[in-house]
Amino acid sequence: MSAVITGGVNVLATCVSIYGVDKWGRRKLFLEGGTQMLICQVAVAIFIGIKFGVNGDPGDLPKWYAVVVVQFICSYVAGFAWSWGPLGWLVRSEIFPLEIRSAAQIRTFPILCLLGHLTAFVYLFLPETKNIPIEEMVIVWKKHWFWSRFMVDVDYPNGVELIKDGDIVKKV
Repeated sequence: MSAVITGGVNVLATCVSIYGVDKWGRRKLFLEGGTQMLICQVAVAIFIGIKFGVNGDPGDLPKWYAVVVVQFICSYVAGFAWSWGPLGWLVRSEIFPLEIRSAAQIRTFPILCLLGHLTAFVYLFLPETKNIPIEEMVIVWKKHWFWSRFMVDVDYPNGVELIKDGDIVKKV
């Protein structure tokens, strides 16, 4: 029964991601989902630890207790399904130029597997890609506080220039 419930939550929460990714932005969903997942993992660990502990009773779990644990697991699954699950694939397809996209996705896959659910990484290093055409991602990287130092030899796309105060403007 638990697998059916969490599977249903997964499907519904993925629909939330499909609906909201362009409305709320990738970073917001990553950060919210990652925080939600962390809280749920800690809560499940506490509940299981309280019940079973080091020398806990391996007896049956009361029904109300099992319902609470399943609710936290469903909340974890929902957080994953509207953030790290689908957006891990989407964002990687958006941030690399077409010329290197395939190779870059192959090389970043193991890194993302190692990073797992590091919401702090997203907070610090992943810029928002909502409403940014792929041809203009270089501008986003050049403006980023960290990644800009690696973008010194990269030219801006045609028709775009960077003015003194850091704002991006398109040439007419």
